[in-house]
Amino acid sequence: MHIAALILSVLLAVAMLQSGVMKFVRPPWIREFAEAVHLTTSQLTALGSLQIAATAGLISGIWFPPFAIAAAIGLVLYFGGAIVAHIRSGDRNMLGATVFLAFSIATSIALVLDIRPV
Repeated sequence: MHIAALILSVLLAVAMLQSGVMKFVRPPWIREFAEAVHLTTSQLTALGSLQIAATAGLISGIWFPPFAIAAAIGLVLYFGGAIVAHIRSGDRNMLGATVFLAFSIATSIALVLDIRPV
């Protein structure tokens, strides 16, 4: 189980780093996404910062697992909130948020199941 938790953590960390950085770079497709769910530039920056912080938590969790668990659970809440934001704004394009939510849930479960008493 340790290998699965490690692989899921690293893959989720890479995905969150890429997504977080894009929220700072703001290519046209990110700006369109932000407008669809009524996000301001400062909100987009805050969301990108949360994703980069989750990346740090997931990677540092390799050595201290509670950090990875906290980061993965935080991402479950983050993407749950993203889906709510899409629904409230009437934007039906929530495939990415749904996939990342499922990925975050799977990672959280793998990490919690991986905890071994010392």
